[in-house]
Amino acid sequence: MKQFLLCLSVFLLQLVSQAQTVSCADAQCDLVESEMKAHMHLVGPSVAGFANDYNLVYQRCNWNVDPAVDFISGGITSYFKPTVTSISQVNFDMSDSLHTDSVIYHHTALTYAQGTANQLNITLPGPVMKSAVDSLTVYYHGVPVSSGFGSFYQGTHAGAPIIWTLSEPYGAKDWWPCKQNLIDKIDSLDVIVTAPQGNKVAGNGILISEIPSGTQIITHWRTRYPIATYLVAIGVTNYVQYSHYLHLHSSTDSMEVLNYVWPEHLTWAQSVTPLIINTLSLYDSLTIDYPFKKEKYGHAEFGWGGGMEHQTMSFIGGYSNTLLSHECAHQWFGDRVTLGSWEDIWLNEGFATYFEALTEQRFYPENWLRWKKQSILSAISEPNGSVRVDDTTSVPRIFSGALSYSKGAYLLHMLRWKLGDAMFFNSLKSYLNDTILAYHYARTPDLIRHFEATSGQNLQSFFNEWFYNKGYPSYQVTWSQDGPNVSVTINQTQSDPSVAFFEMPVPIEFSGEGHDTSIIFNHTYSGQVFTFRLPFTAQYAYFDPQLQILSANNQISGMELSASLASSITLFPNPANTQVQVLNLSPVNPIQGIWLYGLTGNMIQSHPVTNQASWMNLDLSGIAAGLYELRVETKLGMVVKKLVIR
Repeated sequence: MKQFLLCLSVFLLQLVSQAQTVSCADAQCDLVESEMKAHMHLVGPSVAGFANDYNLVYQRCNWNVDPAVDFISGGITSYFKPTVTSISQVNFDMSDSLHTDSVIYHHTALTYAQGTANQLNITLPGPVMKSAVDSLTVYYHGVPVSSGFGSFYQGTHAGAPIIWTLSEPYGAKDWWPCKQNLIDKIDSLDVIVTAPQGNKVAGNGILISEIPSGTQIITHWRTRYPIATYLVAIGVTNYVQYSHYLHLHSSTDSMEVLNYVWPEHLTWAQSVTPLIINTLSLYDSLTIDYPFKKEKYGHAEFGWGGGMEHQTMSFIGGYSNTLLSHECAHQWFGDRVTLGSWEDIWLNEGFATYFEALTEQRFYPENWLRWKKQSILSAISEPNGSVRVDDTTSVPRIFSGALSYSKGAYLLHMLRWKLGDAMFFNSLKSYLNDTILAYHYARTPDLIRHFEATSGQNLQSFFNEWFYNKGYPSYQVTWSQDGPNVSVTINQTQSDPSVAFFEMPVPIEFSGEGHDTSIIFNHTYSGQVFTFRLPFTAQYAYFDPQLQILSANNQISGMELSASLASSITLFPNPANTQVQVLNLSPVNPIQGIWLYGLTGNMIQSHPVTNQASWMNLDLSGIAAGLYELRVETKLGMVVKKLVIR
């Protein structure tokens, strides 16, 4: 999923198998279970273990909808197989706003209870034994409620009626009786939708048929790949259809990329969607074959500000290469291998965000460094946050742009920097090809296991620092040169006390006399001193010029450089009244950010700079008179100036 609102904040700041047990660091394995049990009324009971006594083998969803009417009716046939000795009841998640008409089992109506806890409890006439496959059908109707990001939406576009669904994270139960569970995919699915003629129905898998029936049209979609409940979706409106075709690396056959777009956006869509062919080819080459190649990939336009990675057909709220690339990446990370807990949403969103960035690196290299700057600015906006979701009942926390998206993506970038491209991408291939995880579910420890096995490195400290715990480092670097001998001292502070030290390979570039070279320091403790030899006299040192590390407020200074660095930054006027201009007199040392602090250490203003600048005007209106500290981060280090406001 990609939200335009999340995107904006980023760019302005920027399986387990069905019976598998996983472990996680710091004894946090029970987090989601305990939270869900404490908040069942918010998210639905199956997330807390409800309905986990059977597996869904197959579902057939017959739906009747009219995009001009906020209403749904139909029948859901479920084939199920007990995972315990026997079951005498089948339970589904189902919103109290929906009404059950009947439950039919072997041509017989069953007793059921639909209470006030968003669930449907069905009593079987006798026990069904473990591993036996049985089935029943739930007939229902109602006006769906909408939670999370919409669940079930009825509205219009350019005067044409539309219905679309978006169930992530907890919204599937809002519009159909289902097993809203992250550790039991539906092994096989058929969706049959009856709607008024003049409409097309977007759906998962392969389009089997579109059959006119009087004033209606009956559309049949089928998928034979396992699918998570929250990835099941329909969109119904006056779509215009067109296709592209892709040759995958491992096959001479072509695969369809199917597009369902609104008529008013056809020209716009046709100018952008062909780019997805290059993106699919890139992801295919970096990882493994497109995971659903026997069916299709595609896009269906819908009226939400972003996109949603519905399996084999992403729903998109507009046409940009970044949005299409993000949702496409989810077909590998989120759909083939799905997160096993919302605690691990970064396995979906961090990956999709980073692969979106890899398309920038490959096809638009001029944007690569800008993406890294914007992502760092987004991630550091939550200095006390972790990639790991610590409140899975909060939809905004699950989909935090700063933490789940930007910091999650940067965790992957740093892992790539630490391991190198070959080990990084080979680890991802191993993860995606794991037969326990593929078309099932994974947790973060599963990913760690594959990275450790491929690289031969122990990565527990790395993930404890960057995933389980919080914050980011700031570096304070001093260096001096005596002839060819250079000495570098690297200190580190942290934005959150949960991490005592971030151990990372630290790159510093030295330049002078027409030469430059980058040295990578294996930084294992604060205050560590490194010595090495340079065949030239360095005039400048640049900390992490390619932004390999998620860090901020870094300072670097040579013994001869400190005075000239400080003198290159001037404030005018000082004392100031309602505004002050920050001037940088050094053409080789642009401003990268400015922060205004009170003398007690409280930050009053923050002005990150995406594009390097030689001057900035700051608005001081409304700030009380007094003495303040202005911290100016430049390419060569941090300069601190006193500012008087009167």
